[in-house]
Amino acid sequence: MKGTNNGSLEGFILVGVSDHPQLEIVFFVVILFSYLLTLFGNSTIILLSCLDARLHTPMYFFLSNLSTLDLAFTTSSVPQMLINLWGPDKIISYGGCVTQLYVFLWLGATECILLVVMAFDHYVAVCRPLHYTTIMNCWLCWLLAAIAWLGGLGNSVIQSTFTLQLPLCGHRRVDNFLCEVPAMIKLACGDTSLNEAMLSGVCTFFTAIPLSIILISYCYIAHAVLKIRLVEGRRKAFNTRLSHLVVVLLFYDSATYGCLLPAKTSNQDQGKFISLFYSVVTPMVNPLIYTLRNKEVKGALRRLLGKGREVY
Repeated sequence: MKGTNNGSLEGFILVGVSDHPQLEIVFFVVILFSYLLTLFGNSTIILLSCLDARLHTPMYFFLSNLSTLDLAFTTSSVPQMLINLWGPDKIISYGGCVTQLYVFLWLGATECILLVVMAFDHYVAVCRPLHYTTIMNCWLCWLLAAIAWLGGLGNSVIQSTFTLQLPLCGHRRVDNFLCEVPAMIKLACGDTSLNEAMLSGVCTFFTAIPLSIILISYCYIAHAVLKIRLVEGRRKAFNTRLSHLVVVLLFYDSATYGCLLPAKTSNQDQGKFISLFYSVVTPMVNPLIYTLRNKEVKGALRRLLGKGREVY
């Protein structure tokens, strides 16, 4: 980064909860447990989506993309969190911090777009059922997935690079669990109004606008579901779409609130715990929400375990 800082040589200090050392072991255990659940749950969804032919549908293609993204999302930050919480050394190298900044922002923006894509898939499935296979063909699914991943990458390259131009003037203490844009803006000793305006604009584009689109699409979905005469069919449609809606609200609410907090004036603890929520908690509960309420996934898991017993 520019300025008179020596962060490029010495790295940065991730403060986390070091001001309250008695809490570090508690956070270590909770985050480790959440990370293991995240690895197991998302890996299971990816495995089932690949191995079970009944799950070779657009819905599970996008769900496996979400699980892949959640695995990478947590792995880009959680191991470093655990290292810093376990011992007295809170240092992250300059290269590690920059890599975390780019990757974390890339994957976060990608998830914002991917959730919109999944909402579009649900909309077509419910509101245009007779044309679903024609509209959601293989080519379109891959195109939408590529748009999500490349769109997130483009946002990360632009916003992270812009953030790294700020002068630090020797500041190295990142009052957060990870290197992310709002935390890095707080380190700057110069005028950050342009960076804050850009952050607010990007957050609006990647959170508020997609969330509005998803909620509008779900109004149409709810209207179409209510027209289904069979109670069982209506219940199945509601259960499947409700799982996605819960994931959407968990992710967007925390991400929007965290990004739109004023970078210089917001409560420090408030910002870091919001970051912890959408980087640790949300990727953990996503597979739980989808599997606990989804008969197809539970059925695929039973079939996979049944084959395993037969082979054994």
